[in-house]
Amino acid sequence: MSAAVDSTVGTATPPRSRTITDWRPEDDGFWERTGAVTARRNLVFSILSEHIGFSVWSLWSVLVLFLGPQYHIDAAGKFVLTAVPTACGSVLRLPYTFAVARFGGRNWTVFSALLLLVPTVFAAVVLHPGVSYSTLLVAAAVAGVGGGNFASSMANINAFYPQRLKGWALGLNAGGGNLGVPAVQLIALLVLATAGAAHPRLLVLVYIPLIVLAALGAALRMDNLTMLRNDRRAMRDATKDYHTWVVSALYIGTFGSFIGFGFAFGQVLQVQFHTQFDTPLKAAYLTFLGPLLGSLSRPLGGLLADRVGGARITLWTFAAMAAATIVVLVASEQHSLGLFLGGFVLLFALSGIGNGSTYKMIPAIFRTRAEVAVAEGADPEQAERASRRSASALIGIAGAIGAFGGVLVNIAFRQSFLGSHNGNAAYIAFLGYYALCLVLTRVFYTNRV
Repeated sequence: MSAAVDSTVGTATPPRSRTITDWRPEDDGFWERTGAVTARRNLVFSILSEHIGFSVWSLWSVLVLFLGPQYHIDAAGKFVLTAVPTACGSVLRLPYTFAVARFGGRNWTVFSALLLLVPTVFAAVVLHPGVSYSTLLVAAAVAGVGGGNFASSMANINAFYPQRLKGWALGLNAGGGNLGVPAVQLIALLVLATAGAAHPRLLVLVYIPLIVLAALGAALRMDNLTMLRNDRRAMRDATKDYHTWVVSALYIGTFGSFIGFGFAFGQVLQVQFHTQFDTPLKAAYLTFLGPLLGSLSRPLGGLLADRVGGARITLWTFAAMAAATIVVLVASEQHSLGLFLGGFVLLFALSGIGNGSTYKMIPAIFRTRAEVAVAEGADPEQAERASRRSASALIGIAGAIGAFGGVLVNIAFRQSFLGSHNGNAAYIAFLGYYALCLVLTRVFYTNRV
């Protein structure tokens, strides 16, 4: 940001400073003058960095397709390789949420982007026939740093936008990041189609210059907001609030489904429909489609939630996801590939819509609580501050717990295929969970948020 622009957004800062000392997004005049432009610029480069982070996080969803017989890893072992980065990424989301206020949104985006070089370079070095399974597990675990980027990115962008635009902005930020999943799968398809399954390192090497570019863009174009503060007490208080656990359960059903299916889908196709997908290339032709639709539909979920209400969209989304799961289960029992693909594509698209609508519910829940408090005589400014404090804490917790849902999806598939050589038991478990989420949404939030 130039010195001229800095002078319009708050206290004058030295030339080329990337720090904003005054930020008032709820002030309409401030927002129209310079706030919207500044927020949009930070959103663009946040999306870029988060997009690369998601790609690195989901690298192993496609690298397992390259691990042929010479690697001596069975299907169960490959499901573990896709579950490990999901687990590590979910654990990292909480500290990444705190990092934005501690180090600054721009500074942390630069650092977290450069940190993505560790799993990519590591994978490029160790990926060859004869490598031990334990080494592959470590390489997959390190890729979990890409999953943490989502939490810091969402916490940062949440601070830049006014309440009325959060659903759209957070949905766009998350959707652009989620596109990293189909992007890495498309690049894997290109590598498989041109160089073949014997060259997994080519896929990893593609991302090294992209990581450097993302870090450079963040360094040159993003900003730090000095008014951001970590509120660890808010996190502790949030763990005592039933909304935290209900919303986190819903987010497991939406984002957990998206990331879990995204990581596992290629393996599911190869194991359950081995005749049609007897080579990694054939599976790669389809693995990107579901995550692509899920990523594109996430901003739509946020937009619909802004207009109709997050709880209503979430409720109907879980009903539709349950119906789509029944389609998948029937297709699995009948060995119908076309029906199976159609059901899974619906699941991906619906999970994206649910991601956006569930996240939009979070500020709405606490805004409703603040309105009730004000009606009972509370100070409006204090009530609004408490609302934002609680919403920010819940966003961090729900993001971490929701990502862990991806681990559960991969474990469910692993156990189902080990027991019966198909995914039917897993599909029944998913159906039951979506039904539970539908009931939770109906009981706690419909007609309220």
